Amino acid sequence: MRSALKFSLGIILAFLVFQSCEDYDDNPVPTSLEVKDFIWKGLNLYYFWQADELNLADNRFETQRDLNVFLEGYETPELLFEDLLVARTTDRFSVIFNDYTVLEGLLQGTAKSNGVDYGLRYKTGSTTEIYGWVRYILPNSDASSKNIQRGTIFYAVNGTPLTSNNYRDLLNLEAYTLNLADYNAGNITPNGESVELSKVAYTENPVFQINVVEIEDKKIGYLMYNGFYSGFENQLNQAFGQLKSQGITHLVLDLRYNSGGSVDTATRLASMITGQFYSQIFAKQQWNAKVEAYYNDTNPSALLNRFTDVINNGNLINSLNLTKVYIISSGSTASASELVINGLKPYINVVQIGTSTVGKNVGSVTLYDSPTFGKEDKNPNHKYAMQPIVLRITDKNGFGDYVNGLDPTIEQAENLANLGIIGDQNEPLFNTAINYILDNGRMGQPFTEDKQVYFKDSKSIREIGNGMYLEELPEGFNSFLLK
Repeated sequence: MRSALKFSLGIILAFLVFQSCEDYDDNPVPTSLEVKDFIWKGLNLYYFWQADELNLADNRFETQRDLNVFLEGYETPELLFEDLLVARTTDRFSVIFNDYTVLEGLLQGTAKSNGVDYGLRYKTGSTTEIYGWVRYILPNSDASSKNIQRGTIFYAVNGTPLTSNNYRDLLNLEAYTLNLADYNAGNITPNGESVELSKVAYTENPVFQINVVEIEDKKIGYLMYNGFYSGFENQLNQAFGQLKSQGITHLVLDLRYNSGGSVDTATRLASMITGQFYSQIFAKQQWNAKVEAYYNDTNPSALLNRFTDVINNGNLINSLNLTKVYIISSGSTASASELVINGLKPYINVVQIGTSTVGKNVGSVTLYDSPTFGKEDKNPNHKYAMQPIVLRITDKNGFGDYVNGLDPTIEQAENLANLGIIGDQNEPLFNTAINYILDNGRMGQPFTEDKQVYFKDSKSIREIGNGMYLEELPEGFNSFLLK
């Protein structure tokens, strides 16, 4: 039975104590308020900025009855959730779903898709008019059988020009026609062509492209990896096994379109790149005062992510034991991708090529309406689940101040006039990495452009597009809640 969460510090080294002002049997939660009650109590316990929100204070409500009255003042669970968050300028990423199966799918790379992964940019000289460009096409999708490919430009959907106000409504349609255009030195000119596309449920394999280029005495491995989905860790490990078997001497890891995902998978990817740092600290998690107090007293290591030698199914990791890695980034590189870059820097030389990353150093976890907020024994009366920000993540030294993004070693934007083929050694960004390797770090002046050109991309406009998350709550706290 979850009690009203009145928090008390100072007993046995700040040990958590939950106490109830009134017994739940005397003041039950009405069925009509179950979802809202779950939202308040989950955020009160786990929300990273709980201490900054007055309505989430531990002494905000004296009784369950008082809390019920407060909850009744909100028309929908969504309105309550939004009102309990700190300003969206601080918390850009917490979300709530009325169907946790949709959320669970998104966390594993499953979403309605027609197979077009795209970027959106402002038209030259405009702050409202935008256009899209195809970054890549997903295999075995609707788009894979149509006349559309990497570099295709579109300016309208169903004949309506795209703007910063209507793009979500238009591009979230399950079926639509993209109106195409030509690109000429930044100018977008409609060409009268179009392509009809339809979305279906699609699960993306994030291991998109693998290649090995041999030049002189160098064997340069290339891997484009587009999402940290734990369900594809075996495929990721196999890709590293392939690179390892070919004896690569250098690795170019392309994360330019990777918006993030699982913290655990990011830790394992870092372990595949290295291998010589087994059990050492890769990242540190910082939670709110309640969670920190509990784990600092009972099990501090539960909030540490350590280099490992196995993936989630127990198979041994195919590690490369590298001391330097080349990572391609962009304004779409977020969360778990940034974690890999930041977490590796204290251990090996990370050469970052591209443009600055998003700047997401906070992570979330799925909270269900259950006695422990975990997946077991969920309330059968509804399917709501939350994905609130619950932690900030740093490298082993405690550095995690990159809310404005991680800046590249070599700045180079993608040039829509010369995109190249992904994985081909002549693709501009991969080619820059190759030249940097061959010339021992001596580079010319790569292509740059106005940083304000970037607007959004197909991953970032999803409800949990730039997500970094834990697969489950840290071990130990859940069992304490049941006592």
